[in-house]
Amino acid sequence: MAPNNYSQTSVGNKEYTKAAIVVIGAGISDSLKGSAPPSTSSRIISIISSSLRKVLGSAEHGEIINTRAVAAMNYLRMVAAKYNLYQYIRFSSEVQESRWDDVKNEWCTKVKVIGSKDVEFGEEYCITSDFLVSGVGQLNYPKYPSIPGIDSFKGKMMHSARWDWTYDYKGKRIGIIGNGATAAQIIPEVAGDASHLTIFQRTANWVVPRMDLAVWKPFRTIFRYCPPVQWRLRASIMDFREAVHAVMRDPKSSTADFMRKASLHMMHKALPDNPNLWEKLTPDYPPGCKRLILSDDYFPTLARDNVSLETGHIDRISENGIIVDGVEQELDLIILATGFRTVEFMHPIKIYGRNGKPLSEIWNGGARALYGVAVEDLPNFGMLYGPNTNLGHNSIILMIEAQSRYMLAMIKEVLRARDRGQTLAIAPKPGKVEEFNSNLQETLSSTAFASPNCQSWYKTAEGLITNNWSGTVVDYQKLLSKLDWNDFDLEGSGAERIRSTRVANLGRVREESLLGLKGLTVVSALALAGTLAYKAHHFLPRWR
Repeated sequence: MAPNNYSQTSVGNKEYTKAAIVVIGAGISDSLKGSAPPSTSSRIISIISSSLRKVLGSAEHGEIINTRAVAAMNYLRMVAAKYNLYQYIRFSSEVQESRWDDVKNEWCTKVKVIGSKDVEFGEEYCITSDFLVSGVGQLNYPKYPSIPGIDSFKGKMMHSARWDWTYDYKGKRIGIIGNGATAAQIIPEVAGDASHLTIFQRTANWVVPRMDLAVWKPFRTIFRYCPPVQWRLRASIMDFREAVHAVMRDPKSSTADFMRKASLHMMHKALPDNPNLWEKLTPDYPPGCKRLILSDDYFPTLARDNVSLETGHIDRISENGIIVDGVEQELDLIILATGFRTVEFMHPIKIYGRNGKPLSEIWNGGARALYGVAVEDLPNFGMLYGPNTNLGHNSIILMIEAQSRYMLAMIKEVLRARDRGQTLAIAPKPGKVEEFNSNLQETLSSTAFASPNCQSWYKTAEGLITNNWSGTVVDYQKLLSKLDWNDFDLEGSGAERIRSTRVANLGRVREESLLGLKGLTVVSALALAGTLAYKAHHFLPRWR
């Protein structure tokens, strides 16, 4: 077989349906792939997306610890342009299905073109690739509540993930169904403009301080000229977040008890002398069973005169509003902050692996993957933010970075085999997948995630935890710091060379603290001295 030519080609030319790698989605995960080293990213032909939401980035010298949405989006767009990611993305495109060809050892991904591009390319086409990557993640497809009469409402209704920016909600009577992490972000923003806001709560949540502090300008200057100080601050944040994992790991730990007390203290302080509201807002399950809400302004918003909390059962949605316990509350706008179809990974895309086996059959007992990345019977396939890789205590981006590094090792071998005129199909051994997931579920069974006292998007209706990782980020990074080829079934003429290598050491990114205070002082002093020397070198001629 002759080596494939994977050079970049113009949109619409004959190579438009041929790629080395196809990545489904164009969010943070996919951009991590696209911003890989040039030797790899130059071969990624297509990142298919219906819309570009976010791209890889890491802001520097921010004015606040947690960057706001607009600033973050602008920075991410800049990163997309910097790494030339836009040229790899096919916008206004919707993946219908992907099917593995056992004879050709390649994937065929069927794409439906939406919007005005129909005229250019026709409505559907198939793009072939040697490797397929799912970057759709876990929080992708909106979940709509099964409430009687939901289609009868004559006012405005929208899901939080499908926000209508053209709608002016000022002065409107607003109802928001849901009280989780998404709702906690929306509620403080709309309350000030609404004539009245009603929050329809099914379950109370643990709310802890976001600590959204301003970064003092002198500190921003220090960060700029003494980077080790900023590195240490970042590492300290990492250390703190990793320590929070104890809340999820052991619901009876002192850390979990501290989290409870911190949440209740914040609530009592923001809502003084209101025991009736305290009771409604206090969960009866351990912190971490559901996603912790990080917010400094959620409780204060509930103290507003134009905000009310409704905990009664929703009977139905009427033409004019929401009926609770037989009483209708008239509304102009209903916001559905009801989350996503999280346990239905890849929904609604249809995936077919070896011998045409559908992914729905492979995952009949619940979604699972080797290390959250590779799926049995799906050769040359990888997932970013796949099963059991969600966190309740730290940044998902750290997990995705580890997955990208791990997956790129597989991708490189597949493409090297092709370049030599060979074939290579890599799929995890079913026994290894079973062993990994059995151990994983055993560990998860004693965590807060498994508490029977709450329903969460972390687990299926049967109680199987399909979304969350059982350990810390560092645990996961270490797990994926090497690729053991013995974990995989290797087929094709290029397989023997890989078997001889056995283990590929990939390393990992270390975010945790590596320096003590003495080491930090020394490195900072050297950095400052270097900066001063550089400045002196530039300005000395002016002094003469």
